[in-house]
Amino acid sequence: GWAGEGPGAGGKNQHVCHAAARLEMGSLWEEFNRLGTEMIVTKAGRRMFPTFQVKLSGLDPLADYVLLMDFIPLDDKRYRWGWGSGGRGPDLGVLSPSLPRRYAFHSSSWLAAGRAEPAAPGRVHFHPDSPAKGAQWMRQIVSFDKLKLTNNLLDDNGHIILNSMHRYQPRFHVVFVDPRRDSERFAHQNFKSFSFPETQFMAVTAYQNHRITQLKIASNPFAKGFRDGDPEP
Repeated sequence: GWAGEGPGAGGKNQHVCHAAARLEMGSLWEEFNRLGTEMIVTKAGRRMFPTFQVKLSGLDPLADYVLLMDFIPLDDKRYRWGWGSGGRGPDLGVLSPSLPRRYAFHSSSWLAAGRAEPAAPGRVHFHPDSPAKGAQWMRQIVSFDKLKLTNNLLDDNGHIILNSMHRYQPRFHVVFVDPRRDSERFAHQNFKSFSFPETQFMAVTAYQNHRITQLKIASNPFAKGFRDGDPEP
């Protein structure tokens, strides 16, 4: 369905207060989410799969908007994928209480392994078509297919920097380009934010849960090489 910002939407500029966003490929995101989504981070940067895509409504067709994304840590822990104590399978007592039960499996599971590493430099990713008229944004699905995730703290390519083995929530923001000369005074009124819980993920340098690997190969058109038994092109 369509998502609004929820609490805190009051006091927003009329150009953003009616904005709504629907997550595309919602059923696929849900399928990954039930298993515990993992996203690969590499030094060079890796695109997300599923790709974050939304359908927008409620924008002013003639106004200019900038669209962007950022990623916030879901908790203050780092994780490891492995057995619980004694090799008996996952020790659910070790799992973070905030971590959904779906992360536990018969053999291995995500276990809290200590406090989070210092937060990586906070970055945002601007959709490359920004700024554009509301009519253009609403005309078609907005796809963040250029966004890449990296674990390189010194990255100079503008990629989103994340810590591996940490959990993140992607956030999507619609920003009205205010033509008023003193527009910075109204900055807090000129944007609206959206979070879809089913897009939460664990950042990893290699897939840990084999079920995630299988689902990525089965559902990603760019993973054809894996399905054919060939290495990634």
